[in-house]
Amino acid sequence: MLSTKNLQLMPNKDDLQRICKAISVLDAIFCDEWEFRYYSYNSKWAEGEEFCEMRDGSGDHMLILFLKNNCIINGLAKEYCSQVASKEDLTLGMPEIYNDFIFGEPVSSRGTDFCLWTNNGGEWEVGNIRMNDDGSEELLNIFDGNPETYINWAYEYFFDHTQDEDEEEDDYKAKPTSFEPVFEIYQEKKLTKEMVLLLDKNFDDWKRLEEDLKEINYHYDFN
Repeated sequence: MLSTKNLQLMPNKDDLQRICKAISVLDAIFCDEWEFRYYSYNSKWAEGEEFCEMRDGSGDHMLILFLKNNCIINGLAKEYCSQVASKEDLTLGMPEIYNDFIFGEPVSSRGTDFCLWTNNGGEWEVGNIRMNDDGSEELLNIFDGNPETYINWAYEYFFDHTQDEDEEEDDYKAKPTSFEPVFEIYQEKKLTKEMVLLLDKNFDDWKRLEEDLKEINYHYDFN
């Protein structure tokens, strides 16, 4: 499992960025309201910087900064707060290019249970971490590159699985007829209306989705 103790399993920066965009696109399809999504991506965070955020509504967070050739992940898993090392230890040896992010906002207000970053060679590094659990395994697992990992995670949260037409359905949950577009989005294929409607046959908020896709910087064609 991916974790701060298994850095060799982490995807490289470019693959991680692709996965972050993919799961943010999927969340934008499955959830109308930004505040109720787990994953979001801002390709215009700042000049030369892109940003991905995970939040579960219960206090767990991941904040990810993408630079041109570098990346850093700050994680907070509330259940493990009392077990982790100090932020000074967690960031020991961290390159100075990450200082503004890791010691500024919004990271400072959220807190840090684990932190990992890429060095100049593109390899992942951590500071002086303790051997106690830090929650990174649970939060980082979504980045294993397998679309089925996202599908399994999202199954209860986003999808309506009622089969009986007489059974009352959840109007706010997506009603997928195929998960093939999930695999295509992971492969960065251009998003079409047909793909969206396979993921949610009742989807109709195209203007809002276009705005989300522009912020993510994911290519689409809804004509």
